Amino acid sequence: MSRRLPGMLGLLLALLGGLVGQARGDEVCAIDDSGHEICLETPAERIIALSPGATELLFAAGAGERVVAVVDHSDYPPEAGELPSMGSHERLDLERLVALEPDLVIGWASGNPAEQVERLERLGLPVFRIEPRDFEGIATALARLARLAGSAEEGRLAAERFRQGLAELAARHDTAPAVPVFYQVWDSPLMTVNDEHLIAKVISLCGGVNVFGHLTRLVPRIGEEALLAADPEVILAGGRGEENRSWLAHWKRFSDLTAVARENLFFLPPSLLQRPTPRLLEGSRLLCEKLEVARGRR
Repeated sequence: MSRRLPGMLGLLLALLGGLVGQARGDEVCAIDDSGHEICLETPAERIIALSPGATELLFAAGAGERVVAVVDHSDYPPEAGELPSMGSHERLDLERLVALEPDLVIGWASGNPAEQVERLERLGLPVFRIEPRDFEGIATALARLARLAGSAEEGRLAAERFRQGLAELAARHDTAPAVPVFYQVWDSPLMTVNDEHLIAKVISLCGGVNVFGHLTRLVPRIGEEALLAADPEVILAGGRGEENRSWLAHWKRFSDLTAVARENLFFLPPSLLQRPTPRLLEGSRLLCEKLEVARGRR
């Protein structure tokens, strides 16, 4: 019997190894934007999104029915507004969040408080951090979130539609004359974006040139004097809300600005450009249209 034991033990270990391998093969895994691999035994059924952008991405990836809670300002799609809020993305209600027993939390890598997210992880909740910084980052976020939520095919199709729409815009404006552009992120303090920012990549896609693209900070503060010296041909602003155009009215005082003289002051709904979601394609189309208007006014 003792001589047979190693053989039986080997067989047992082989069988166990096969079961472990099968269990691992059944897992769904994805690498988040902080470089961590998140694996779930089965696709998530109770997901909490910790940013409005994460909420949009989940719904676009076909996982909307699995989202059980969001944070403030998660207003798209409309049904997201009916879900319970776990506070703001900057201050989460951890007690309420944990009580919902999520099996996946989608975090905002740079927008959520690190100490609160780390506490969720210590409690055993899987946190998948996202931070799309370019077009492909949005497409892959759709695919990765869909995989974790069990809607892989819907996520793949959504990603392909997004890529195709951007490719068509790029081809259409590839040889368009350059347009110097200022994009206003905030009014007080006055803030814009550099060329590493996703919004600047949209400007470039449409044949625009970001007049503050050379600055080192992703979202730099500037003074009015710097803007006047840059003298952009177009000023784009989102305003405080989806319909508030008050920021543009401020610039009309400076009649010597090329953008003002040519009436190239354009409002763009901020959620279409300031959230890294598939709706960025809609925002890109609008931005390209504004630059075409400016070219026609030369």
